[in-house]
Amino acid sequence: MKPQLTQTAKQRFETLFGSTDVPLAQSDPEFFSNYVNFAFDEVPSHSKLELQENLMIILASLVAIPALSEFKAIMQAALKNNVSPLAIKEIIYQATPYVGSGKSIDFINAANEIFTQHNITLPLASQATTTRKNRQQKGLEIQRMIFGEAIDKGNAAAPEDIKHIRTFLSANCFGDYYTRGGLSLPFRELLTFVYILSLGGADAQVKAHIAGNLKIGNDRERLIAVVTALVPYIGYPRSLNALSALDEIAPPK
Repeated sequence: MKPQLTQTAKQRFETLFGSTDVPLAQSDPEFFSNYVNFAFDEVPSHSKLELQENLMIILASLVAIPALSEFKAIMQAALKNNVSPLAIKEIIYQATPYVGSGKSIDFINAANEIFTQHNITLPLASQATTTRKNRQQKGLEIQRMIFGEAIDKGNAAAPEDIKHIRTFLSANCFGDYYTRGGLSLPFRELLTFVYILSLGGADAQVKAHIAGNLKIGNDRERLIAVVTALVPYIGYPRSLNALSALDEIAPPK
């Protein structure tokens, strides 16, 4: 039995991976057909993200799920299609405050192995822009750009015994990561939306980062395109939850 692929799905898959003659196509041709026809034909026809951006969005989601083996495959495709090593590494770094270092270290190590296979010199160029002295203030400035006055109100209202967590958010989550080079601030906030919706179980944070994305220029259409691109990887419950949150924060006109 051979996989039954649409011409579009076959062409897109081959653009990314070189061939449809992969082990999964031999062992599970029916599953492979369903997966490839859906993920590489139906979904792109509705999402319409540019190829490199689409690959970066998928990589971010795979870190959060986590799905290490698929991450390795998509990373190879990303390098083949001119996604920069720097962007790939920053996607993993940006994920750290959302998925935790326990996950991100596994993906950093896997990425480094692939970089080495491609003769990419490590470490990559530094993208840090803050110091230990200014990271909290610089992070707080970015929080205010994304969330507005709600940040200062939340910091002021926080109970004394958890104020250190609010400091962590400014200094570590935003000061250590959002301030880095290599990716634009709007794209970093878009990635954060991807991490959180891919994790599941963080509905309040999904809503907060939908609002943050809208404030920084990622509109409803763009967020829907991202969710659409991720349906094959995160499934329907998390996708529908994200769309429900989007309808609540930014209803269709």
